Amino acid sequence: MSRYFIVPIFLFLYVFGFLSCAPLGEEDKSLENNYTKKEYRIEMRDGVKLFTAVYSPKDTSEKYPVIIWRTPYNVGPYGESKFPVYRRYTWQHFIEEGYIIVFQDVRGRFMSEGNFVNMTPYIKEKESNKDIDETTDTYDTVDWLIKNIPNNNGKVGFWGISYPGFYAAMAGIEAHPAVKAISPQAPIANWFANDDWHHNGAFALAGGLPFMSVFGVQREGFVQEWSEEFNFGTQDGYSFYLNLGPLQNVNKNYFHHKIPFWDSLMIHGIYDGFWKARNSLPHFNNIKPAVLVVGGWFDAENLYGALETYRSIEKRNPGNKNYFVMGPWIHGGWVRTDGDSLGDISFDSKTGEYYVKNIELPFFNYYLKGKGELNLPEAYIFETGSNKWQKYDSWPPANSKSFSLYLNVNHALSFKQPSTTDIRLPAMFDEYISDPAKPVPFTEEITTDIPKTYMIEDQRFVAQRPDVLVYKTETLEKDITFAGNVIADLFVSTTGTDADWVVKLIDVFPADSVSSNSVNYHEYEMLVRGNILRGKFRESLETPKPFTPGEITNIKFDLLDINHTFKKGHRIMIQVQSSWFPLFDLNPQKFVDIYNAEESDFQKATHRVYFSKEYPSRIVLKEIY
Repeated sequence: MSRYFIVPIFLFLYVFGFLSCAPLGEEDKSLENNYTKKEYRIEMRDGVKLFTAVYSPKDTSEKYPVIIWRTPYNVGPYGESKFPVYRRYTWQHFIEEGYIIVFQDVRGRFMSEGNFVNMTPYIKEKESNKDIDETTDTYDTVDWLIKNIPNNNGKVGFWGISYPGFYAAMAGIEAHPAVKAISPQAPIANWFANDDWHHNGAFALAGGLPFMSVFGVQREGFVQEWSEEFNFGTQDGYSFYLNLGPLQNVNKNYFHHKIPFWDSLMIHGIYDGFWKARNSLPHFNNIKPAVLVVGGWFDAENLYGALETYRSIEKRNPGNKNYFVMGPWIHGGWVRTDGDSLGDISFDSKTGEYYVKNIELPFFNYYLKGKGELNLPEAYIFETGSNKWQKYDSWPPANSKSFSLYLNVNHALSFKQPSTTDIRLPAMFDEYISDPAKPVPFTEEITTDIPKTYMIEDQRFVAQRPDVLVYKTETLEKDITFAGNVIADLFVSTTGTDADWVVKLIDVFPADSVSSNSVNYHEYEMLVRGNILRGKFRESLETPKPFTPGEITNIKFDLLDINHTFKKGHRIMIQVQSSWFPLFDLNPQKFVDIYNAEESDFQKATHRVYFSKEYPSRIVLKEIY
């Protein structure tokens, strides 16, 4: 049994999320005690009505701003006499401060009318009331609430995490004049790049299958409950997915073409018009509300969404107030955990509580109530390793410079580029055999879930595998801090025509590290950041290209951002491998349509990583100076 039992991570916040009547930990009933509840069906411009629950303070002596959470994950419990019981931090600060709190089932979900569309494409040129998207549904909802809900002060804010974070972000596009502040938190943004469904073209299997088995079920009329969770029939997810075989077996054995979005996934295997229409990032123009983008360094789902939503809004709206927060959190951990630790790693303070009290509540109070002073920096970033909050005028910080770590002979990781090539060889390299029948696991846990700790997990469990290359520096003589994106820039070859490349950045603790809380920190290999590239997408997500067997090829891909201090006495490690299973699906290592691959397409391949003056494989970071 897993030490950290959680439901599939894609479902954790959504199914049981913030409206749960079966909370974990401390409960808060102040909503029921101090608020009245009304339920409405708000009509959109095309006649479709959206189910909306409105909680208003019983104290009517003053006017209150409206804070809205739009969701595809249900706003239950349904019924005006039924109140959710919240976990600590989640909504407590809004309840105690005095806000009109609104939850809405989005179009086509649960008790709302209409047809649901995943990441509804934005329509730039709207010609009639039939041209609807999330911006129009948001506008119509706000307009109705402002005109019909008593004691509102005419100011509206949006927030949401993950899918609801996407809806909060869309609320800033063509925003209703009453919308003064939005907070997209871990928002989904581009489902083919590095967000939820794919990372650089590799399919997110272990999260996608159980999630879509529930979320993708087509409803028949209004519903208030979720479908049953996927039955794996085992606790061993690694074995389940390995025995599953090619991806086409999901439909053959389980879904039977009854999950429409899964079918769409299987036929849109490149970054085509289907995925481009669901990319929110190009559309954040002329944003008028103030923005607070929030993410977690150890968010297994939407780290990319937070980073890129902030960047897009910042780039396209240079005069707008656009704040950015990153903390040491899992998905949504900033409001549903203390944020003082994750797995074996401590962060030395209750970062979740700090965030709610010092960042989120002051932000909304300032813009929706005109209350207090807002002294937020452009970027409020938690620095892991040193466990400190940092304030920056920009992200990445201006006081950073490019810094390279070079792979080298004898599994060394060097601060200087190799200066020679061994004359005995055409090139210097390390090699390994990648076998789809024995893929590298992404976690040591025996579980069908994605452990909340995997993005910070001790990597010693795979370091001795022959299909994992390991490179590390000498012991650091001083602290070194990196802030910004991390780029893998490798020279590789393969005997196949396709290959996945996984690169992991790791903080190796000293041999004399003190053990505590039953954790042995002796040479602990803490994962700081990792990512995967499906090799055929190395030049373009739109146009896959096979490898030429044996040909040395340069690949570059983004591991995404960090703000981490490698402390004096520690070492920096890089691991390179070609599977990360079953977090991502298996690459047959043959240039084929993987979604329709046959068992016979999967083959062993020998992969090489080169390092020399001519082929300087490296990791590029941004060092704070």
